[in-house]
Amino acid sequence: MALALVFTAITIYDMRTPAYAQFCTVTAGNLDFGTVDLSSGLPVNTNATFNVFCIGTPSATVRICPNFNSGIGGTSPGGDPRQMLSGINQLNYNIYKNTGYSQVWGSHIWGWPPTPPTIDLPLSGGWFLGFGSTTFIMRGRIAGGQSSAPSGLYTSSFAGAQTRVSYRYTSSGNCPAITAVTGVQTPFTVSANVLTTCTVGATNLDFGTSGLLTLNVDASASIIVNCNSGIPYSISLDGGLSGAPGPTLRQMASGANNITYGIYQNAARTTPWGDTLGTDTVSSVGTGLNQTFTTFGRVPPQATPPPATYQDTIVVTVTY
Repeated sequence: MALALVFTAITIYDMRTPAYAQFCTVTAGNLDFGTVDLSSGLPVNTNATFNVFCIGTPSATVRICPNFNSGIGGTSPGGDPRQMLSGINQLNYNIYKNTGYSQVWGSHIWGWPPTPPTIDLPLSGGWFLGFGSTTFIMRGRIAGGQSSAPSGLYTSSFAGAQTRVSYRYTSSGNCPAITAVTGVQTPFTVSANVLTTCTVGATNLDFGTSGLLTLNVDASASIIVNCNSGIPYSISLDGGLSGAPGPTLRQMASGANNITYGIYQNAARTTPWGDTLGTDTVSSVGTGLNQTFTTFGRVPPQATPPPATYQDTIVVTVTY
């Protein structure tokens, strides 16, 4: 009798999901405030997106810590505000983590208190690699109260060592520990083009109540101009509703009756204020703050018209 021995080979497969090193790509959009008018003194806001895509072990969680330092424009002590630069001029702004613009987006590697957000990205499940992506909003705000900022293009670059996005597998721990892990740099630029603007306002030139116009009747009023710092400008006053041929021949009217008057640049009423640029206008340079100019009015002696309220409208024009 023949005896046969049969051996069956059994191969055991490891069904556990293999572990892979995580790999992430990061992009940040530029924070572009565009052309901004700061004359109101109010803050100006803009947003940009911060995008992350990671691959690695399926069903793992990647914790991402996007550290943003000062930018080449610099920052005030404490990390708030940051600055954009236009030559030697500074414009205060910052980057925020929350919609209320109260939590500065900072860094665990810059030495100031503001820290970055912590972003947890779960990867998809599967047999080979997990994938995941997320988008985070960077909120930029130019601080209010900067109407004195000179016009121009202001920028700050976050390139090179100004950014470091660190990440690793974890669902616990904190970002300071993760910063020790090699991360990626994601350059972006913050920019704002501060518009050249001027605003103007004026008080009424009220000569009050008079009887006979046998003597000079004088009054004064104010013109308030606010232009960007360093912007030269001129203030002109037109001839009024009568289209007077000269600044001392303006007319207040009541029906068909008129009273002749003039507006002057000086208290002595010797320098008329008109609308011929470079001849009888007033020139100055903006400071970014309100600048007040006094207009000196005079009704010279003349034949007294019938009693009534006499009025005229003067258009104030600021040329810059």
